Parts: sequence; structure tokens; C-alpha cells
Amino acid sequence: MVSELVWDIGRRKIRMSDGPMVMGILNVTPDSFSDGGRHFQTSNAISAALKMEDDGAAIIDIGGESTRPYSAPVSEEEELRRVIPVIEALTKRVDTPLSIDTSKARVAEEAVAAGAEIINDVTGLQGDPRMPSVVTQNQIGVCVMHMQGTPQTMQDNPTYHDVVEEIKQYLTARLDACLGLGIPKERICLDPGIGFGKTHEHNLELVRNADQFLAAGTPILVGHSRKGFIGHLLGDKEADRTAATLAVSLALAARGVHILRVHDVRETVDALKIYRCCMG
Repeated sequence: MVSELVWDIGRRKIRMSDGPMVMGILNVTPDSFSDGGRHFQTSNAISAALKMEDDGAAIIDIGGESTRPYSAPVSEEEELRRVIPVIEALTKRVDTPLSIDTSKARVAEEAVAAGAEIINDVTGLQGDPRMPSVVTQNQIGVCVMHMQGTPQTMQDNPTYHDVVEEIKQYLTARLDACLGLGIPKERICLDPGIGFGKTHEHNLELVRNADQFLAAGTPILVGHSRKGFIGHLLGDKEADRTAATLAVSLALAARGVHILRVHDVRETVDALKIYRCCMG
């Protein structure tokens, strides 16, 4: 009998037995690629998070620094100013686990002290040398992502011989490195990093072969929501990408992906509910 996959995030365990779960994206930024500015005010961010919980989000991922292509980095102080009041308020009002989307150890540390249970690091714990110790000392969950380059350089000329195999090798190496640093496997989630140093064709190849990442034996998270490759596939960069994002979500569900990181929580939750009914 195959044991149930569980993501241990410290204060609780998230079970992966019932098909994909939804991670809601809460960008507390003025410049994120899809919803920049909408939740920049603390009160707006809190309201959005409460709605995400009502809509069925299993996790709420809070970020205070845009990582869209060619985005400008922000200081620790500014990132903290954006996210900590939101996390402090939500910790008192929601039961849904909160994730902090950051590559800065100090931001992660203070976010965890405020109530976050997961660190979601687009640099794969390589952007700040203190980040692994923040994870181990606080005994929380961590999501380790692949990115070729940095947000400022990643879309200049992303190149791979075999994008799926190379990212599999990278994530395996990062998993081994995390284990060597004392982070238990059951606390680790892996993310192939759609849109982070990949062409439209690379992103589509990752979606088509998402099941290949399951062999790592950890939860697999994919963040595909409203990204540029979807506009490219539609043939219209200005088109509304909600329905098309749902189509990608269902394709990922069919390939066994555990967590879908999306902007449109209710729509995704509803689509997955019907998907499960139809699949039996």
C-alpha cells in the first residue's frame, strides 16, 4: 500500500490525498504582473485573503516583492512594511495556513514570527545564506523553486538542452542539499518554476510533463496563473486569461500536481470539484 503524501508545515500537516489543492496568490505590491496594486493597501489585502479562505483556498501565499520579469527589487524594510501587518492581522482571523513568498531571510524570519507557516522561496534557498537556518530553526514548511537567472535577467535568453530533465536534476540536487542542511523531506515542497527563466515553449513542455516531477516524493507546486505563455497560446497578449488558466489547472491536475498557485481561487476550486466528480 502506497503511503499518503503529507506536507508537514510545523503546526499542522497538509494531506495530498484528495487531488490538487489551491494556493491563493496575495501580492501586496504595486507592480506584480497581473494584479499589481490591487492589494497594496493592507485593508485590501486582508479583505482579499478573507475572501480566498471563503472561496476554498488551502494556503494563502503572501508576497511583498514582485518577481515578474525585469521587476525592480525592494529593500528588506519596504518588504517587511508591506507584508507583516497583513500576516499579523490574518493570523488572528483565518485558519488557512499562510505562506510568505520571499527570498530574504529576515523577511521570512519576521513573517514566521507573525504567524506564517511556510516559506516560498523563488531562489530555491540560495538567494540568502541564512534562509536554510530560518527553515530549520522554526521547523516550518518550505517550497523550493527553480529559476534560471534572477527576475532581472531570467527572460533575456533562457536556454536548455532538455528543460524537463534539467529542472528535474536541479530540484533533485536542491532536495538533497536541503536534506544535508537538516531540513526533513516531509517539510519540503518543490516547484519547477513556470515563467522563471523559461520560454513559452519551455513552460508548455513543463505542463505537459509535470508528472515527471512526482518521482521526487515531495508535494509538487506549480504557479502558472495568468502567465505570459497562456497569452501566447491564446494568440492575444491582452486577452483575459482566467478561463485559459483554468484549462492549464485541469491539465496539471490530470498529471498529478498537488498544489496549484493561482489568482482566481473560487473559479479554480469549482473547476477542480467538477473535475473530481467527472474523473470518479
